[in-house]
Amino acid sequence: MDAVLAWIGNNPVLAGLVIFAIAFCDALIVVGAIVPALPLLVAVGVLVGMGEISGPYALACVTVGAFLGDGLSYWIGRRWGGRLHGVWPFRRYPQLLGRGEVLFRRNAFKAILAARYVGAVRPFVPAIAGMARMPVRRYLFTSGLACLSWGMLFLAPGWVLGRAYDAVAAVAGHLVIVLALLLGVLALAWAWVLYTYRWFADHADSLLARALDWSHRHPVMGRHSAAVFDPAHRESTSLALLAVLLLGIGWAWFALLVAVVGHGEPLAMDLAVHELMLALRNPLADYPMAALASLGDWPVLAPACAAVLGYFVWRQRWMAAAHWLAALAFGLALTWLLGNTVEVVRPPGASSGFGFPSIAVTMSTIAFGFFAVLIARELPGRDRIWPYLVSGVVVALIGFARLYLGAHWLSDVVGGMLLGIVWLLVLGIAYRRRFNRSFWVKPVAWTFYGVFVAAALWYAPRNVEAKLAKFEPPPPPAVVQDLEDWWSHEWMLQPARRNEFDDELRWPLDVQVAGPLAPLRLRLEAAGWRVQPQAKWERVVNLLDTDGEPDRVPVLPATLDARTEALLMIKDAPGGQARHVLRLWPTPVNLQPGSVPLWVGTTQTLHFRPDLGLVVTWRPQRGAEPALGQLLGPLADLPHAVAPHPDSKLPVLRLRTDGVEAAEAPAIPRPSTPAAGPGAGADRPPAAAPGAARR
Repeated sequence: MDAVLAWIGNNPVLAGLVIFAIAFCDALIVVGAIVPALPLLVAVGVLVGMGEISGPYALACVTVGAFLGDGLSYWIGRRWGGRLHGVWPFRRYPQLLGRGEVLFRRNAFKAILAARYVGAVRPFVPAIAGMARMPVRRYLFTSGLACLSWGMLFLAPGWVLGRAYDAVAAVAGHLVIVLALLLGVLALAWAWVLYTYRWFADHADSLLARALDWSHRHPVMGRHSAAVFDPAHRESTSLALLAVLLLGIGWAWFALLVAVVGHGEPLAMDLAVHELMLALRNPLADYPMAALASLGDWPVLAPACAAVLGYFVWRQRWMAAAHWLAALAFGLALTWLLGNTVEVVRPPGASSGFGFPSIAVTMSTIAFGFFAVLIARELPGRDRIWPYLVSGVVVALIGFARLYLGAHWLSDVVGGMLLGIVWLLVLGIAYRRRFNRSFWVKPVAWTFYGVFVAAALWYAPRNVEAKLAKFEPPPPPAVVQDLEDWWSHEWMLQPARRNEFDDELRWPLDVQVAGPLAPLRLRLEAAGWRVQPQAKWERVVNLLDTDGEPDRVPVLPATLDARTEALLMIKDAPGGQARHVLRLWPTPVNLQPGSVPLWVGTTQTLHFRPDLGLVVTWRPQRGAEPALGQLLGPLADLPHAVAPHPDSKLPVLRLRTDGVEAAEAPAIPRPSTPAAGPGAGADRPPAAAPGAARR
C-alpha cells in the first residue's frame, strides 16, 4: 500500500491512464470477460476516498475508458456482423453471444444499461448492438449514460471505505481484514460448489458412457460397475457423478493424511495460516467468530439431525431414516477413531479432542452434505444446486471461524471436509442405488434448517465467552530482565510504535509502566479519568446513531500482538468533542527482582467526527502528537522519567508502581506544563528516584 500510494502521488496522470485501461479492457469484447473490474475499481475508489486521486478525474477516466471500449466492441459487431458466430471463441462457446442476444431482443435500450452491471454479458452486448445495426446516435447516448452510471456505482463502495479509512485502520483494521478473508472464503466455497456441480452436470453423459465402455472391456470388474451404472436406471447419471467425486476426493484425503502423518509436525501452510490468524485476533472479530465456530458443536447440530430423523420415522421413510442415521453414527465413530489414533501436534492453546481431522467440521460436512443428497434427489434439475450451496457456505463459515480461533490447523479443517465428503458420497451412492419412496421436500427442509437456526440462536450467544476463554491466544514466551537495567536503558528495547497500515496511524508506544496498574488507575480517576470496558457489539452499534451524543459512542478497542488493552482510560477534553485516551497492553517481560510486570501503551487525543452521514467515530488526529502531558500531573508523585525513544524520536514516559499501595491516591497537583517535549526529562533525574515512592 505504501508503494502504491507513493507511486500515485508521484504520477497522478499515469494513475489516470491505469484507471482508463482497466475500464477500457473491461468493456472490450472477449477481453472483458477475464478482467476483474469490480475489485480493481473498488481499490481505485478507496484511493479516491483517501484523497490520493481526484474523484472527478478518476470518474472521467473510468467513464471515457468504458465508453471507448464499448464503442470498439460496437464497431467490431457492426463490421463483422453474423460472421462473429463462426469465429473463435464464439464458434466453440456460442452461449457467449447467445445470452446477450436474448437480452438485446427484449429491449435494446434496457439491455445496454443492464449489461453494464452484469459481468457475464457486459463485453458482448455492445457487439450485439453493432450486429443488429442499432443506430449510432441512439447507441452512443445509451452507452454514455450506462458508462457514467457504471463508473459512479463501481467507484462508490471503495470511496465510502476510503473516507472511513482513518477510523477503520486506526482501531478496526484487523476486523476489516478478517471480514474480507471470510467473504473471500465464502466466495471460494460458493464458486467451487457451483462450478463443480455445473461441470459434472454438463459432462455427466460422457462420464457415464466412459464407465460403460470400461465395463465392456473389463468383464470381471465391469460386472459390478455395470450393475451400478445401468443405463436403464434413472439415477445412473447421479451415480456416475458421485462415483467420480468419490474417487477424486478419496484420493485427495488419503494424500493429505499421508502428508500429515508422514511429516510428523505441522505443515508449513498450517503454521503460516495459524500465525496469520493469530496476528488478526481482535475483540470486535472474536465474538462473531466464536459464535460461528459454535455452529459445529453438538448442541446445534444434534437437535437439527434428530428432528430430521424424527420426521423420516413419522412419515415412514425407513430407507431415508436408516441412511441418515448411518451417515451420522458411522461418521462420528470414524472421526473419533481417527482423532484418537492419528497423533499430530496440536495448535497452541487447542484442547484435547481438537486433532486431525476436525470433528466439528467433519460432522457439519456430513450432516449438511448428506441432507443435500437426500433432498436434491426430490428437486427438479435446476433447483438441485441450492442445498449443496447452503452446505458449502455453512461448512466454510465453521471452518474459517475455527481457524481464526486457533482451534485447528488448516490441514485439520481441510481433512475434515474431505473425510466428510468421502463418507457422504459413499452413503449417497448406496442410497441412490435403492428404490426409495419420494417425500415432500419443503417440510423436511424447513424442519432441518429451521431447527438448526433456532438451536444456533439459542446456543451460540451463551457459548461465546466459554469459547473465547478456551481459545485465548497463547502468551508469548516470558522474557526476564533486571528492573534497574530496564529503568536505565533496556526500556529502549520495547517497540516504539504499534504497527498499523499507515505510517501516520502507527501509534507511538509512549508509555511504559513497571508494576501493578491499580496505583496508576486510582491517581488518574482522581484527576477525572474513567475506565471504559471493552466495547462489544452491543455498544458498537451506537456508531450508526449519527444523531447520538458523544458519550454514547464508545472508543473502539485496539490490539497489540493479538491482545486487547488491559486498561483503557478516557478523559473528556473541554467542549465534549475530544477525548484523551490511555491504552495499556501487557508485555512478556518479567522484571526482577520481585516478578514485576511490564506494560506498554499509548496516549491519544481523539476527535468526535461523523463520516458520510452514516457513522460517527472517535478518530485519532493524523500526525498529531500524543497527549502525553495529560498524564504527567496526576502521576507526578510516582517515580517517572521522560526521554525520547531512539527509533521514533518521540518522548516515552517511564513509570514505576512497584511497591506503591493501591489505596494511596494523594491529591493530584495540576500539571505545570501542558505537554512533554521530545527531550523532557532526558537530562534530569526522575521526579522521585526509583523506589522513593515506597512507604
